[in-house]
Amino acid sequence: MNFFKSLFGGKEEKPEEKKKAEEEKNFDVLKYDGVRALRSGQADYAIRCFTHALGIKEDLEIRDYLSQACIRADMLPEAYEQLLKLSEAQPENQQVFVRMANVAYMMEDYTAMADACEKALLIDNSNAEVIFLYAKACIGHGDTNNAIAMLTKAITLKPDYGEAYLLRGETRLKCSETEDADEDADYLINNYPESEEALLLKARVYMAKGAVSEAIAYYGKVIDTNPFNSEAYRERGEARIATGDDGNGKNDLKYADELTTNQNENKKDEDLEQKVNDAYKNVNPLGL
Repeated sequence: MNFFKSLFGGKEEKPEEKKKAEEEKNFDVLKYDGVRALRSGQADYAIRCFTHALGIKEDLEIRDYLSQACIRADMLPEAYEQLLKLSEAQPENQQVFVRMANVAYMMEDYTAMADACEKALLIDNSNAEVIFLYAKACIGHGDTNNAIAMLTKAITLKPDYGEAYLLRGETRLKCSETEDADEDADYLINNYPESEEALLLKARVYMAKGAVSEAIAYYGKVIDTNPFNSEAYRERGEARIATGDDGNGKNDLKYADELTTNQNENKKDEDLEQKVNDAYKNVNPLGL
């Protein structure tokens, strides 16, 4: 081979060039295998692939994939670390900070969550989703007044923001702002009549007002929408007992306990799935 290269003026590949080409090939293979593993639910293998790929060279796309894999593996601090590196490389990418806020929320680190939201708002202070997340951080800190103010601002920016209406209504109800909570519940009922969360909020508002019969009726609507809502059975049971209907009330409480027991068996997997959905809901920092 060297003879023909010498004869025809060919250039022999240098060792460093050969090494670089081999590294590029290995990087591409690791990236491909990692993405395939991530999409098929093999998060642990994906993490190994992406980690080895980053050992070959720095790549923001791989770090984004690695953060996704870490979330799916319930390695939240590791996911946050990758997102932090992304934010340092792309300080003007608001969606990276949104993702960081979501991951911090899953870790129940409301200080880190608020910090990520503040940095996101410095980029664009009119993003209703960021303000909504900031409100959740405030609730985590027990600062309900600021939370309600932020949720109101989010609704002003996005008038059809159903999640913000629901969280504001729930927060107002906890603060004994019953009439204001009722307004949020009515908005939700009018716009999302099949929402079990909206129906449950309305039932709780009626209970707070002392309108027990109306509350029982709405708990029934929640159960019609979702026959496995243990909270609705439990609260309706308590309401029925309060009205003297002990028989039906105790049946509701018994069934609520049975549902809760069954649901707790799969709670960990369901919680992780919900965490992943929350973290990636409408968030795609690098356009992947």
